[in-house]
Amino acid sequence: MRRTLANALKRDHDIVLVPLPEQADVVVDEAAVRAGARMDGAESGDGALTRRELSVLRLVAHGLGNKEIASELGISPHPGKYHLASLLAKLGVHSRTEAVTIGLRKGLVPL
Repeated sequence: MRRTLANALKRDHDIVLVPLPEQADVVVDEAAVRAGARMDGAESGDGALTRRELSVLRLVAHGLGNKEIASELGISPHPGKYHLASLLAKLGVHSRTEAVTIGLRKGLVPL
């Protein structure tokens, strides 16, 4: 695990480590803005992720299902599904796993 993390840090200069979990929100929000500006072609969709889409991506990364995501966000499952669909389209992916993978690579999901 350490070797994998070290290699990822060497390859991807966009990965940022922070000492406190609450600092990750600031870093991730800034990364989302940068990623939205950098995205091209298939990944760009409609542009940068919204804060809500970013929250959904993080919850997906934690393994939550649609109902659990909706509950965590205090919304009904239907808008939750909409946010997930929008997130997938913007990232240019077809699955939750692909979305999390892209999120990790772009620094949108903290390790």
